Amino acid sequence: MRALIAFDKFKDALTAREACDIAAEALSSCQPSWDIEIAPLADGGDGFCDTLTGVSGGTFHRTRVTGPLGNEIEAEFGMVFGNKIQKEATRSLDWNKSIDRVAIIEMAASSGIALTPIKERSPWTTTSAGLGELIKAAEMVGAQGAVVGLGGSATHDLALGALWKLGYRFLDTEGEWLQTPPTPDTWSRVQRIQKGPIEIPSDFEIRLACDVENPLLGPEGAAAVFGPQKGLSPDRYHELEATTQRMAALLCNAADSPKDQVDAPGAGAAGGAAFGLSSGLGAKIVSGYGLVKAWIGLGSKFERSDIVLTGEGRFDRSSLQGKGPGALSLETLNSGKRLKVFAGSLGALGDSPVPIEEMHAISPANLPLSEALAATRMNLARSIHAQFGS
Repeated sequence: MRALIAFDKFKDALTAREACDIAAEALSSCQPSWDIEIAPLADGGDGFCDTLTGVSGGTFHRTRVTGPLGNEIEAEFGMVFGNKIQKEATRSLDWNKSIDRVAIIEMAASSGIALTPIKERSPWTTTSAGLGELIKAAEMVGAQGAVVGLGGSATHDLALGALWKLGYRFLDTEGEWLQTPPTPDTWSRVQRIQKGPIEIPSDFEIRLACDVENPLLGPEGAAAVFGPQKGLSPDRYHELEATTQRMAALLCNAADSPKDQVDAPGAGAAGGAAFGLSSGLGAKIVSGYGLVKAWIGLGSKFERSDIVLTGEGRFDRSSLQGKGPGALSLETLNSGKRLKVFAGSLGALGDSPVPIEEMHAISPANLPLSEALAATRMNLARSIHAQFGS
């Protein structure tokens, strides 16, 4: 029997790699004759850097950057050699030149919602300045390109904070430069954006990993769909939408980029960061799940497997909307292979095209969250023993 173990993170408890290792050890003790392969999953959010860097034998670097609330924090990025990346993943990145050293960056590491206390979450005041600093720091230590995961952001600043750190200038009515990161609450002061000397080489290539297809504006846009979870009150939606449209136009003028980029699928990702980085730096969007799947060699491992074990912190209908464990689950069932899903907690799947019957919540019902998180390692191993032990 060949088993594939492919978990995403259990947020605030286990990284994807840790979950896979724990599951593999538990399954091996139950079924010592089985061939077991692991493939840590990730989307563009938390765990993206750890998974891609770790799988490729890369190195991790830490640096001080600006956090989403403007305070100084420590953030990490990865560095991998281009020849260590799976060929299929390299093809999906579609570099314009040969890239020998690639930085792996999570926007969430510097500008993530997890770094923002609930009472301080606001799309008006949070900044992506730290993302610009991470990109610059990676270039300074030798990166020739970067793959940026856009999940889990706290911001709705179109990555203008990152662009501000990388050389864009934001001028007021007096022609003076803003001396603080341009966030929506200060956008009314900006009359013009100027593309100054950019602090990374012109041939430094950036790829944006995300799976959302939302445009920047409109009822399916960044403010409408993602604003509420970042603290946007309904009564200020139209205000944010209008100022977002104005700033997007100013950026397009400064960068000499097409104005219809606001309508591009994915432009609204991470509070419009995909739009800002595409317009301002020529970054290109790639599928987050597709990239990770190719990067970790999931396709060939899946083909070799007879049974798949997957899961994450919570498995529900959102898991089936482009997330790795959900996509893998549907692919497994459609192929006729056996599937078992393990998650910290389970939710309704909605109108799943394929019924998923083998789902297991590893945490006992009614266990307080803090206790469940602390026991995740033990509970995951125990659940696998319960399913596969003799």
